[in-house]
Amino acid sequence: MTSDAKAGLSGNQKRKMKSAARFFATQALYQMEHSGQTYDQVRLQFLDHRFGEEFDGYAMLEGDADLFTLLLKEAVNHQALVDQMTDRALVAKWPLGRIDSTLRALFRAAGAELTQSDTPAKVVIVEFVQVAQAFFPEGKEGKFVNAVLDHMAREAKPEEF
Repeated sequence: MTSDAKAGLSGNQKRKMKSAARFFATQALYQMEHSGQTYDQVRLQFLDHRFGEEFDGYAMLEGDADLFTLLLKEAVNHQALVDQMTDRALVAKWPLGRIDSTLRALFRAAGAELTQSDTPAKVVIVEFVQVAQAFFPEGKEGKFVNAVLDHMAREAKPEEF
């Protein structure tokens, strides 16, 4: 859904759409890494077939197409910057290349939002911790993501801390 179509929605509906966009951006970046598909191929696939569609009997959420596109585009355009920032936030023995590819995609999407948007850092952290919990509902990844994103946010937006 584009910004014009979102004008009449409640604040809660807009928040849910942004949350869905973050989740979809993480999925799309993961898909790009594993399939070799381009930014345009994956972006169009998600916008045409995932946002608000039914998938395997489950209704998918309608996502904020503008935020999804921004996160995907900026994660691709600024991947080196975001990856370096993520590496600095990780323990020396665990460089970005050694972590789970879903978490790598999550850090890239979150890093893009931290560095390329005016979204408050604490909002980005909370939202992407929830994304991590959706992908890893029984693990400790949420705490790990919180710690790494806190470090990244302090580097990207020091004025907020």
